Amino acid sequence: MKVKVCGMRQQGNIEELIELQPNFIGFIFSEKSPRFVGIDLDPAFVKNIPNTIKKVGVFVNASPGYILDTVKKYDLQYAQLHGNELPDMCRSIRQKGVNIIKAFSIHDQFNFAMLNNYKSFCDMFLFDTKGDAPGGNGKTFDWNLLKKYDNEKPFFLSGGIGPDNIDEVIALSKSMPIYGIDVNSMFETEPGLKDISKLKELFEKVRVKKGEEAQA
Repeated sequence: MKVKVCGMRQQGNIEELIELQPNFIGFIFSEKSPRFVGIDLDPAFVKNIPNTIKKVGVFVNASPGYILDTVKKYDLQYAQLHGNELPDMCRSIRQKGVNIIKAFSIHDQFNFAMLNNYKSFCDMFLFDTKGDAPGGNGKTFDWNLLKKYDNEKPFFLSGGIGPDNIDEVIALSKSMPIYGIDVNSMFETEPGLKDISKLKELFEKVRVKKGEEAQA
């Protein structure tokens, strides 16, 4: 499983995270989020993040122009659309050369068949928990619901993933092809500031498990 750490915004904290070599770093460009990047994050610093780490901009019902301008400003490789964006929106941005991660809030009545409308225009999906905010609610959804998904498109598992349930996620990954996990609020000391020691433990656990499986 790949690891995506989302909600980063403080340069010193990001520098510490880079040392752990996450697969993806997420930056939130939604003003309503407590993890909004704001104006303090230096675009030149973000552009110089090693290219082994993919940079993801998270947007919620933003205009295509704003998304494309932000992607260029920070040299982002992915746009994660975390609102009510329609397939045409995904198509138009992807045609500009931007990789698309489309997020969906999962609940008991979620209709997985509607994902068929998005598959041609997205590189990956992200399944999060339906909550009061578009993300960072720190709550899991019923992962059994993922059995309804056909696994045709790679996906990130998100929503309430933390130290207490990572073993469950690793076990789940053996029965379904989870591309990666998206972690955020469960590894924070405050919104936008990650606990690097907790993340280090997460990385060690995920990577050790992978190594053990390779030797088995």
